[in-house]
Amino acid sequence: MNKQNAQMNAPYPGTHLPAGYPPEYPSAAYPGPPGSTGYPAPQLGYPAPQPDYPAPQADYPAPQPGYSVPPAGYSGGGPVGFPVQHQPMSYQSGGPAGVPWMPAPPPPSNCPPGLEYLSQIDQLLIHQQIELLEVLTGFETSNKYEIKNSLGQKIYFAAEDTDCCTRNFCGPSRPFTMRILDNMGREVITLERPLRCTSCCFPCCLQEIEVYAPPGVPIGYVNQTWDLCLPKFTVQNERREDVLKITGPCIVCSCCADVDFEIKSLDDKYVVGKISKQWTGLVRELFTDVDNFGIQFPLDLDVKMKAVMLGACFLIDFMFFENTRGEQRSGVW
Repeated sequence: MNKQNAQMNAPYPGTHLPAGYPPEYPSAAYPGPPGSTGYPAPQLGYPAPQPDYPAPQADYPAPQPGYSVPPAGYSGGGPVGFPVQHQPMSYQSGGPAGVPWMPAPPPPSNCPPGLEYLSQIDQLLIHQQIELLEVLTGFETSNKYEIKNSLGQKIYFAAEDTDCCTRNFCGPSRPFTMRILDNMGREVITLERPLRCTSCCFPCCLQEIEVYAPPGVPIGYVNQTWDLCLPKFTVQNERREDVLKITGPCIVCSCCADVDFEIKSLDDKYVVGKISKQWTGLVRELFTDVDNFGIQFPLDLDVKMKAVMLGACFLIDFMFFENTRGEQRSGVW
């Protein structure tokens, strides 16, 4: 009787008992209380079942080819319907893990995978990361950006994919591929900028950026429109049909103030949004090419066009604000 009371009062019944006490899972030689059929013997290769613990879940599927294995200690995104709140890895961003991410909303109909994040927002914040090597040596490194919503939650991470020679010999005019990743490291948007001339003397070969979502599927284009005084762009859908216009100021210079590029209707009657190069402070503006941008657009704008606006923002950044150490371009190219 004393042995049974001691076992029942233990913090975890059947564990850490003195010698002489019966095992936790009785065998046929120790049948247990009257009427009990006893516990089955543990199966080979599996640990003995523990009382008061839930049954183990089914095995998770193996990682898909091409995706990295999550680091040790990463709990994953959780069951379906639970938002991912923390970044499991930095994706070469250099930023700390644990930065909050925007929960994924239900995807609308005909929405490319990964663009559902854009369905419930009317503003994007793009923060370029500081590269210490570039600041100290002037050696041009790949640009990296964090893309957030108005609450400061990360939506995407963008990384430039170019080689060293292209970055340092072509400078801001360089062609590039910008890969935009979601919170699981999947490439959901790809931006392609071909090599084009930047001089107003060659209006037949103007700047352009192509937007794909998912990669390989075109959803829109941003084309520079030739103008002698103002920076102008035309936003097109996947069928090369004009949808919106973008017009910037005559003098593109951020001197203690933001620089706004207005998003307008095709007839120029309505301003439906803007792309703003935000003033980041005198030191940053003089000695780095690190820029912050804000994009505003209608909430009910098609998610594909919202993604194309993101491509327009990167094109504007490279065309007018990529020069370092205070060198700025004017609206007259």
